[in-house]
Amino acid sequence: MTMQHINYNHLYYFWMVKKKGSVTKAAQALCLAPHTISGQIKALEARLNGSLFNRVGRGLESTELGELVFRYADKMFDLSYEMLDILNYQKDTSILFEVGIADVLSKALASRVLLSALPTDGTMNLACIESTHESLMARLREHKLDVILSDCAGDSLKYPEILSKKLGECSISFYSASELNTAFPACLEEQGLLLPSKNTSVGQQLHRWFAEQSLTVRIAGEFDDAAMMKAFGFFNKGIFVAPSIYRHDILSQGMVLLGEAADIKEEYHLIFAERMIQHAGVKRLLTTDFSDVFSGVATLHQQI
Repeated sequence: MTMQHINYNHLYYFWMVKKKGSVTKAAQALCLAPHTISGQIKALEARLNGSLFNRVGRGLESTELGELVFRYADKMFDLSYEMLDILNYQKDTSILFEVGIADVLSKALASRVLLSALPTDGTMNLACIESTHESLMARLREHKLDVILSDCAGDSLKYPEILSKKLGECSISFYSASELNTAFPACLEEQGLLLPSKNTSVGQQLHRWFAEQSLTVRIAGEFDDAAMMKAFGFFNKGIFVAPSIYRHDILSQGMVLLGEAADIKEEYHLIFAERMIQHAGVKRLLTTDFSDVFSGVATLHQQI
């Protein structure tokens, strides 16, 4: 069989179907009609003289030929995206630095970390996207982000092309809009708690800590967004948590410090594709010493 030419659009549509898991999802991602995608894949199958997918129930399962073609297509399109990334941050006189920020993280601390990566001469443009850790990981693997700042790095271990570094950590304190009657931590049983959701590292640590302390607490709300959680706390809707380094800023706004859980840590991890290790912004984040920031020595101003 001679393979002098192949339609790379057809190959790209096949690659997208395999990555997305269905023709419908690939069509949505490509803004095309499903029958268009199906027709292009049939044309590719005719060119390759073999089937790429078998229908299993209502889903698709790649054939042995499909798996082989996908492995090569994946390398090809990964390299093409890498080329575009490099061209993107080398164009003009400024570098674009696209950063994903996990919405559970404190925005003040996240911004303080990111500011350290920005040169003062205006040669780097920062673009921030806030979402869940899972959504950001998907965008990173699709070459739609340069790095992620998140509270965990566990998912990065699944992918050999994804690297991570822990930048720092800080303990968690509990705050309320009014004084409570009992000492900490028993006072946490007096009001409803506003907490990070259970799918976050801090949320999981808090629930384990309550059990260790034999506390019977009432959860008044769980939040993926740290700023929203603190806003509800400022409106006296329950006890909320925040990094201990914000203690003075939060107290200055009339809140009451109930106590600190020194064993619970909010961690900050930098997650990035290996190909981005030479990006100027990534380099600066990897080489910056954040010990003053996470110890509270550096000046931080909390904004709700």
